[in-house]
Amino acid sequence: MQTEKKYTVAGTDIDEVKRQNANSGLTYNELNELIAKTGGKGSAQYSDSNTDSAQME
Repeated sequence: MQTEKKYTVAGTDIDEVKRQNANSGLTYNELNELIAKTGGKGSAQYSDSNTDSAQME
């Protein structure tokens, strides 16, 4: 069964953009968490001891 594709007014394939976004790498919050865990400079505000990871989302 094939579903009908959805496009923006400008002609962008919405599902294709979502697929590419899902494969684009870490999110902003995931990257901050990784930097905090690996000792990045100025990352204390994101560390596990100071911040609940749920607050970062």
